[in-house]
Amino acid sequence: MTCEQYFAADSQVIFHGDFLTCDQIQEDSVDLIITSPPYNVDIHYNSNDDALLYDEYLEFTKAWLRKCFELAKLTGRLCMNIPLDKNKGGQQSVCADITSIAKEQGWRYHSTIVWNEGNISRRTAWGSWLSASAPYVIAPVEVIVVMFKEQWKKGKGKNNITRDEFISWTNGLWTFNGQSKKGAGGHPAAFPIELPTRCMKLFSHVDDVVLDPFLGSGSTLLSCLENNRCGIGVDIDSDYCSIAKNRLQIARSCLKLEYEDE
Repeated sequence: MTCEQYFAADSQVIFHGDFLTCDQIQEDSVDLIITSPPYNVDIHYNSNDDALLYDEYLEFTKAWLRKCFELAKLTGRLCMNIPLDKNKGGQQSVCADITSIAKEQGWRYHSTIVWNEGNISRRTAWGSWLSASAPYVIAPVEVIVVMFKEQWKKGKGKNNITRDEFISWTNGLWTFNGQSKKGAGGHPAAFPIELPTRCMKLFSHVDDVVLDPFLGSGSTLLSCLENNRCGIGVDIDSDYCSIAKNRLQIARSCLKLEYEDE
């Protein structure tokens, strides 16, 4: 599948195609990668098989992490929003496995942020009810694993993070709500703009290049637009590219109106 430019405006670019074969992004050019890859829990995406055998899923993970490594600058950073673990289709230590694979591809570990999404009410699986026979222990959180390519310290640049934000967000327990499907234009597994915004303001400078290889509904590029970053998004599904494009166009119109009112 070819990878072609789908939309471009205000330093935000969307490519439609398979990230693994996309040749539109220059190597050693990306400052920060923020993404939430497919979780392999049988979410019904339009163009992605989210029910691979676990070994197949890890091979896919290896491939995209290697591609990201090649595209990142020496000071490039990676923020992966992934599950801590999963029990659908068998208990798996997803975070530990993906982190290990990332290190094998050259990424260096920095820290893990725990995202308390407040989704404990969605729980339906208990295992053996009121019995030590086979209970399920499920942590109602996700994680954001922070890694870097060669060196953690970046050079000087313009920051747009406030004092209170810095103090709050350097505490590695983040609590904010997830994204509703309706609010993300119908995408089944979008993350809220709050997530890339925190990662962006904490781990990148103004005008840095930010990449999301699994763009989905476009939350990362919306945050890039609002925070003056150059955003690149790739998605294999044309419908999701359309959702991201529409959300960006609405956001651009709103920002234009704000500037005119000032």
